[in-house]
Amino acid sequence: MNSTIRIADCLIGVEHPPFIIAEMSGNHNQSLERAFELVDAAARAGAHAIKLQTYTADTITLNVRRGEFNISDEKSLWNGSNLYDLYSKAYTPWEWHAPIMERAKSHGLICFSSPFDETAVDFLDQLGVPAFKIASFENNHLPLIRKAARTGKPIIMSTGMATLGELDEAVQTAREAGCKELVLLKCTSTYPASPENTNIRTIPHMRELLGCQVGLSDHTMGVGVSVAAVALGATVIEKHFTLRRADGGVDSAFSLEPAELESLISETHRAWLALGQVTYGPTPAEMKSIEHRRSLYVAKDMKAGDVFTTENLRVVRPGAGLAPRHYESLLGKKIRVDAQIGTALRWAMVD
Repeated sequence: MNSTIRIADCLIGVEHPPFIIAEMSGNHNQSLERAFELVDAAARAGAHAIKLQTYTADTITLNVRRGEFNISDEKSLWNGSNLYDLYSKAYTPWEWHAPIMERAKSHGLICFSSPFDETAVDFLDQLGVPAFKIASFENNHLPLIRKAARTGKPIIMSTGMATLGELDEAVQTAREAGCKELVLLKCTSTYPASPENTNIRTIPHMRELLGCQVGLSDHTMGVGVSVAAVALGATVIEKHFTLRRADGGVDSAFSLEPAELESLISETHRAWLALGQVTYGPTPAEMKSIEHRRSLYVAKDMKAGDVFTTENLRVVRPGAGLAPRHYESLLGKKIRVDAQIGTALRWAMVD
């Protein structure tokens, strides 16, 4: 497994903070100015990258008005929509890509995209994107994966809906076509997703099984699932992003607002810092605290020859006396010297 992957100037791996992707999707609401505002807000929040989607209605579906080309699912945000109309509303005009990428570059923000067909790969490659993202609904599109992999650029691929067999096939296709830097994103392709069906314990299993970096494409509300994913070893987090959910938009209902994105970045970073390494005993930061652990102290004034009892020998703070594990063995023994209350017990004081 590649221990570290580079996308532009960012390193991705367990030794590096989580790589945070703000997914613009169609939340620009067909306004280039709003797209610029999303880029600006993502940069202010501290995201590492902003991601677009590159397709047209004609490259992703057919202009058909019957049957399965109409969404009929009461649980779907897009229930009642025709696919062609939905994608016409959600797509990012291709002529916007270059100015959006320039805006991102002005902030030092990485900008790349999900191609949804082979022509989109060529278009994005000519724009110099540093990586490609394969969406969950395209992870069975082996010709698309092969086309992206042949560019030699890193690929981030969502795994929503894919069986293990399909996922293995997609990974092998990418590798055989020349992809040397691959990140898989655990993903649940419901919008929004619930924590209960996210199953992030799959992340370390997927990493070991398929030998690649693994992250999370998170469609749940809030940031808790993403933080937990980082604790399980996720090295990339992708979240849909909007300026204000109240503004509407095709993906706004399950997208983070700027303050929430900022929280995601800070809390996943905290989770990553907390991982540390397997360690026991006091850390360097705890050494001073050892002074305030429990230990054995004289609890009443004693004269030489007095017997230690539960009344005059106590396990208390601070930690300058003998360890508490000796308490029972000392009861019934005699003290050699006079000692005032508050004297830390030493072996030299015991008869």
